[in-house]
Amino acid sequence: MLAPLLLAAAFAAPPDFERDVKPLLTRRCMACHGPALQKSHLRVDQRASLLKGGESGVAAIVAGDSERSLLIRYVADASSKIVMPPAGPRLSAAEVDLLRAWIDSGAAMPGAVAAAEKPDPRLAHWAFQNLPAVRRGSIDGFINARLASRKWKPAPRASNQDLLRRLYLDVIGLPPTIEEQDRFEGNFAREIDRLLARPEYGERWARHWLDVVRYADTNAYERDAVKPEVWKYRDWVIRSLNADKPYDRFLTEQLAGDELPDANAETMIATGYYRLGPWDDEPADPAEDRFDQLDDMISTTSQAVLGLTLGCARCHNHKFEPLTTRDYYSMAAVFNGLQRPRNGRTEVTRPIGTRAEVAHYAAHREAWLKGSASKLGADVRAAFLIEAKDRTEAQKKLVRENEKVLEAELAIPQGYFMEERGAAPGAMHIMIRGKASAPGPEVGPDVPAILRMPPLAPVARETSGRRLALARAMTSRDNPLTARVIVNRVWQWHFGEGLVRTASDFGVMGDKPSHPELLDWLAVWFMDNGWSLKKLHKLILMSDAYQRSSQSIAVYAAEDPDNRLLWRFPYRRLEAEPLLDSMLAVSGKLNREMYGPHVYPHVAKEALEGSSDPDKIWKPYEEEKASRRAIYYIVKRSLMVPLMEVLDLCDTARTAAKRQHTAVATQALQLFNGDFVNRQARHFAARLRAEAGDNQDAQIERAYRLALARRPSAAEKAAMRVFLQRSSLEEMARVIFNLNEFAYAN
Repeated sequence: MLAPLLLAAAFAAPPDFERDVKPLLTRRCMACHGPALQKSHLRVDQRASLLKGGESGVAAIVAGDSERSLLIRYVADASSKIVMPPAGPRLSAAEVDLLRAWIDSGAAMPGAVAAAEKPDPRLAHWAFQNLPAVRRGSIDGFINARLASRKWKPAPRASNQDLLRRLYLDVIGLPPTIEEQDRFEGNFAREIDRLLARPEYGERWARHWLDVVRYADTNAYERDAVKPEVWKYRDWVIRSLNADKPYDRFLTEQLAGDELPDANAETMIATGYYRLGPWDDEPADPAEDRFDQLDDMISTTSQAVLGLTLGCARCHNHKFEPLTTRDYYSMAAVFNGLQRPRNGRTEVTRPIGTRAEVAHYAAHREAWLKGSASKLGADVRAAFLIEAKDRTEAQKKLVRENEKVLEAELAIPQGYFMEERGAAPGAMHIMIRGKASAPGPEVGPDVPAILRMPPLAPVARETSGRRLALARAMTSRDNPLTARVIVNRVWQWHFGEGLVRTASDFGVMGDKPSHPELLDWLAVWFMDNGWSLKKLHKLILMSDAYQRSSQSIAVYAAEDPDNRLLWRFPYRRLEAEPLLDSMLAVSGKLNREMYGPHVYPHVAKEALEGSSDPDKIWKPYEEEKASRRAIYYIVKRSLMVPLMEVLDLCDTARTAAKRQHTAVATQALQLFNGDFVNRQARHFAARLRAEAGDNQDAQIERAYRLALARRPSAAEKAAMRVFLQRSSLEEMARVIFNLNEFAYAN
C-alpha cells in the first residue's frame, strides 16, 4: 500500500479525471452506481454523492485522504466483508493506486454530472418547525372552529352521572363509590382537583408511561430471569406523577439521573429506564449484542421522547425521514459509556444514594470484607475484594452464590440501573451496514441534525456528562418535538386517539395532526405552565370536548367515521388494568397496598405446563396479595398473565405507542368463564348480601350503583328480578361484570 507521498511521486501530476479516472469508474462502477441505477443510493459520477455517501451514511470518498475513504477500503481490502466490484475481477493494484492518487489530490471532477442542489422537502415537515409564539386560545376554540367551518354542532354534554364515572375511571382507574356519588354536587373543577391529588392517580397513569418505556419485570429469552429490584423504577414513576414532577425533570432524571448535580437514590433509580428492555444473558455474538442493547436505548428514546424512528437508521440513512446513519451513531455515542452491571450471566444491582453516600457504602463494604464481623468465609470475602475482571471462574461462582448474603449483612440500599464508570467512554464508530464487525468513521455525541440545535456540550466529571447534555437539549424550548410529543400522548390517553394518531412517529411517514394549531398551542401552554402534567390534565378534563356525550350522530359519522373532528367523546373499552381493578373494587376485595415487589396473580396450571420448569416459573397464588392493583402484577415476558394478554396488554419487548383494542371470542370466554371474574362475582354477591340483606330490589339497586355508578331503570330492575328467579346472585354479579357499560367508560 503506497503512502500519499509515494503516490504523488508515482504520478508526476494529479490524475486527470476525464482522461484517467472517469473511464475506470464507467467501466467498473457505473453499471450499479450511475445515472440508470444507484444501488445503495450512491452515484459515482456525482462528486456530491461520493462525498455524502450512500445508505450507510458514510462518505464514499474523503477528498485529500484516501486512507479514510470507504471506496478504497471496498476496492482494495480483500478481507473486507463488502468487496467492490461485486462481480468480475478485482481492480488491479495500478487501478487502485490511480484512485488513491486522485482522491489524495482532492478528487476533482471537472465536467462530471453536477448533483441537483434541491432542498430536501422533508426538512419543511411540520413537526420539525419551531413552535409558534405564545398567542391566546383554548381547546374548545380550536375544535369548535373546525366544526363551525362545516356548520356542525357537537354532541351535547354528557350527564353528570356519566361524566363522574368517566372522570374516575380516566384519572384514578376505579369507579366512584356510592359515597363519592352521593357527595358529588356537580362541581367538576373541585372533583378533578380531588382526584389528581389522590395516590391512585399515579397508579393509573404510571401504567401509560410504562408502556412507552417497554417496562417488564423479566429479561425475556431462554431463562427470562427476573430483573432484580426493577420494581423500584415502577414505584419511582408512580411517586413522580403523584408529586407532579415537572415533565422536563421527569425526563432528565431518567436519561441522566446519575449525572445531575443533586443526584441521589431517587434519580439513580430513574436511570433504570435504560435497563428495562429485553436482555440476552448468553448472546451468540457479544459484540453484536452490545450494539443491540444500544439500539434498544436509541430506538426507545427517539420514539418515546422525540417521536422519531431513529432506530431505522442503524444500517443506512433512513429511507423516508431526514435522519442519517451519522445521527444514529451520534446518539449511540451519547449512551456508549453505559454498562450493564452483572456477574457472568447473573445481573446485579448497585448501591443508590448521593455521591457521598455511595462513596461511604463502598468504603464500608471494603472495611466489612477485610474485617472479621462477616459470617462469610475468608475465601468468599477475598473473592469479593478482587476486581470482577480478575476473578477466576471459581471466585466468580463464590460471588454469585453469596451476593445476596453480603447484601443482607451490609443492608445497603440497591437499585437496578446501568452505570457509567469514568468520564471518557470508548470511541464510537459508524458501523457499516449496522455490523459491529465493520467499523467506519468515528463520530461524537450529538442530537439528530434535523433538530437544528447547537452541538451537545457535555461537561465531564465522574461520568462523560453526555446524557445530561442530551436531556437538556431535548427539554430545551428550542426543540419543538419533546413538548409536542408528550401533550399529544396525554391527549391520546384521555381520548383514545392523539391529535397525531401515530404517537411515537411525528416524522414524514407519520400521521398528520387533526388540529395542528391546537397541538402547538398545547405544547407552548404546557411549557409555560412549568411542564406540569396535572395542570395539563385539568385543562383537558375541563374542556367541552372532554365533557361531551359519546352518542353518535349519523350524518357526522358518515363523513367523519373516525371522529377526527372531535364532535363527540369516543366510546372505548377500558384497558386491562382499570377493568380488573374495577372488578376488585366493586367486589370489595381490592387490596390498596401501594409500592413494593410484583405479585403473582392466579394462572391456570395448564398455562404453566409449556415451561421447561413449570414448578418454579410462577410463585404460589395468594389471593390477598394478588388482589392488589394490576400495575403490581408481574410482567413476565415469556409468560404474560393470560387474562391480561387477551385484554390487549402491549408487547413489552419494545416501546408501545398505544394499546390495541381488539374484540375477539377469547375475551368473552375469559370474562364469563375465567377464574378471576367468577371469583370476583362470588365476592360481589357476598358483599351485596352483607350490605343489602336478602331484599332483591335492594341488592339490584346496590349492584348497579357499585358497578355502574347509577341506579337501575324500572325495566332493568324488573328484568333482574326475573333473572334471579332462575339464577343465583353470583350469576347476576357475573352478568353485571360482563355488561358493555361496565367495560366501557361512557
